[in-house]
Amino acid sequence: MQALRSLSVANLRSFVRDRAALFWTLAFPILFVVLFGTIFSGGGNPNYKLGWVDQDGTPAAAEVRAAFTRSGLVTLQDGPLANEQDVSGSGQLVLYTDPTRTTTSGTLTQIASAVATGINLSLSGRAPVLTVQSQALQTEQLSNVSYFVPSILAMALMQLGVFAAVPLVQQREKLILKRLSATPLPRWTLVVSNIVVRLIIAAVQTALILAIGVGLLGVQLTGDWLRIVAVVGLGAVTFVSIGYVIASFARTEESANGMTSIVQFPLMFLSGIFFPLEIMPNWLRTIATFMPLTYLGDALRQVMVGGTPFVPLGVDVAILGGWLVVCLGISARFFRWQ
Repeated sequence: MQALRSLSVANLRSFVRDRAALFWTLAFPILFVVLFGTIFSGGGNPNYKLGWVDQDGTPAAAEVRAAFTRSGLVTLQDGPLANEQDVSGSGQLVLYTDPTRTTTSGTLTQIASAVATGINLSLSGRAPVLTVQSQALQTEQLSNVSYFVPSILAMALMQLGVFAAVPLVQQREKLILKRLSATPLPRWTLVVSNIVVRLIIAAVQTALILAIGVGLLGVQLTGDWLRIVAVVGLGAVTFVSIGYVIASFARTEESANGMTSIVQFPLMFLSGIFFPLEIMPNWLRTIATFMPLTYLGDALRQVMVGGTPFVPLGVDVAILGGWLVVCLGISARFFRWQ
């Protein structure tokens, strides 16, 4: 245990002395949180799934449903309203949205308003008969960046783990790993010390990002801290294991940097971190379902702000755990000490 503690302290000091590593793992995510308070929206042909509850049952209501279908922007799914709402006044269309998905909520409100306007215009010479009322499924006190801050935390944890490959390759090139492996120190101690250091850095990242999100941007955390810590820990270890896979196949520091970039950028831009998956083309959404960052971001949004799940939380945890087990197995088989 003393050897593990000493090695972890040495690795932590080495990390702190590396200004580039400090920037990319701590300063870079913080800059993202401060500078971008809203989600970027992208191209593609969006198609949103909407639950449709017809509490009128008249031919006019059926025509409203047909108008939404003709828009080509939404797919309606009929079903009962779980908790009936008291909606007074005929001709009122109530749209329930999730405020943690700001871009999606705003887009759906615009679609509903456009369809209602078209129906009103078709009734020439009559006063508007259809109005749109937007109601939140969750508390209105959630900040507009409630989707964004958990996503940036997920991105920071991803970068922390993936870039763990670079110092490992550096130490291999400098024969440090070879000398350490020749000592009586068990190899598992070397691996665990690296993981411990990355978990400490992940804790610092989480504290800084949440402090800025809550204190500066007004994000309201609705989840319990135990689940937040558990998801952060699982995400950090999972991506550290991916970093070890990269280090297993990278022969030089330059190749390690190239491989981390190849892994990093698709994860950042195809995992729903900067914009909702709903606006992506179907083939890109299919790719996103295979990316671990998709599930880490989804899990963090669920446990931090109660965001609408992409998949149930248990599925997020299971997929991240599967990535962890597979990557550890690959690393154990192919990692080279010299």
